[in-house]
Amino acid sequence: MSGPDPLALLAARLGEPSEARPLGGGAWRVRVGDRLLVAKGGPGALDEAEGLRALAAAPGGPPVPAVVLAERGLLVTVFVPEGPRTPAAEEALGRALAALHGTPSPWGRFGGGSAWIGRCPVDPWLTPVDEVGFYRARLAELAGRCQLAGAVAPLLERLDELLPQGPARLVHGDLWWGNVRFGADGRAWLLDPSAHGGDPEEDLAMLGLFGPVPRRLLAAYEEVRPLPAGFEDRVALFQLVPLLVHTVLFDGPYRAEALAVIRRYVGRRAS
Repeated sequence: MSGPDPLALLAARLGEPSEARPLGGGAWRVRVGDRLLVAKGGPGALDEAEGLRALAAAPGGPPVPAVVLAERGLLVTVFVPEGPRTPAAEEALGRALAALHGTPSPWGRFGGGSAWIGRCPVDPWLTPVDEVGFYRARLAELAGRCQLAGAVAPLLERLDELLPQGPARLVHGDLWWGNVRFGADGRAWLLDPSAHGGDPEEDLAMLGLFGPVPRRLLAAYEEVRPLPAGFEDRVALFQLVPLLVHTVLFDGPYRAEALAVIRRYVGRRAS
């Protein structure tokens, strides 16, 4: 993300850091006094802070870094020391995600929340606000920005047949493995949310897009919140939003992957 230097903003607000190490993506690990913190810049700082606070308030949900400071162009959180990825941590993550997904949308609807998915701006206040209407509008918005509006149109017409049409729940919204940090405390922490009201299957599908979801994680999830019928058949459908986000940002092979998903659900070749 571009914008003011987060280290300069940090120094002005909390004091000059005694050390600073880049973490990638415009984030820095810094030491201010006796605290290890993470400082990030960019236009989505306030949205991310709102999402972290919403996730932190979800009863039984996964832990997230505490927000130390949030203002336009700067987010400072507590640094989470990294530890090993263990089967126990994966199982605990499954149960915690199920608890998170039992939390009604704090915005009282589908959408709301963050106006960013990573570095891709999105409209959080799409209408209508039922499940089909929200995902139809979000897919149409993203597809139009990468010249795939015509290809996705037949799929949008079928969404009322394909989506489960449940109530809006609190979701992380950008839950790939790079945003899961296995901490030194033995827990799996969630980072960098694009929190909003959505379908829980959105998070689980995103988790499987860039790496496998361990069977033990899903089994633990189902101990708390059984997956609805047809879940496995909808995974690729819910992966279409992040694939279109990546097409907007990077194009390349993501366009072909998005088209493959569209063809799968419309039953004919998209162009």
